[in-house]
Amino acid sequence: MLKALLFDLDGTLADTDPIHRVIWREVLQPYGYEVDEAFYQQHISGRLNENIVKDLLPQLYPDQEPQFSADKEARFREMAGHQLRPVTGLMPLLTWGQQQQLAMAVVTNAPRANAEFMLQTLALTDTFNPVILAGELPLGKPDPLPYREALRQLNLHPEEAVVFEDSTSGICSAVGAGITTIGIATTHAPDKLYAVGATLVVPDFTDERLRQFGLL
Repeated sequence: MLKALLFDLDGTLADTDPIHRVIWREVLQPYGYEVDEAFYQQHISGRLNENIVKDLLPQLYPDQEPQFSADKEARFREMAGHQLRPVTGLMPLLTWGQQQQLAMAVVTNAPRANAEFMLQTLALTDTFNPVILAGELPLGKPDPLPYREALRQLNLHPEEAVVFEDSTSGICSAVGAGITTIGIATTHAPDKLYAVGATLVVPDFTDERLRQFGLL
């Protein structure tokens, strides 16, 4: 029996990757990187900033990494303030979930400041409980731990939840936790999401195929 809907944040609740891609291009260009869409999907999409910076900028001193990430995310919040829009169909799905008395949670690799900013901007601060911040756990996505932590806090079994995710790392995390996972194809092509375990991939939350999971 379905008891909870679990959502990623970036690329799932709002299509933020175009903004992130522009900023990563800006901050990595001085280091010789050309951040096109393929580079972004391979090296950045869905990953923790800490791991991105360690992989791409090993020349930074350890005490420089947090400030680099903080500056990048401050730039994101500055740019995104007037651009954030929910993915099509999200709000009706959330209303339906509330009517069905389903638990709803966010599980994200985003830092706390970004998560709070995005949920406030989208007027969703009171919609999700808990909000799992993978960066504050021992391991982030693609490890299953963030989704296992959501299940633990909600006191649910994996078969009682459905996850919505847009990135390959997020789908690996959710599938690794044993949860049925629906891909949202805002960031990656559907075949990429199916390849890492998505049960279904849809362009947005209006897709009629969601009804086969008892949604909407």
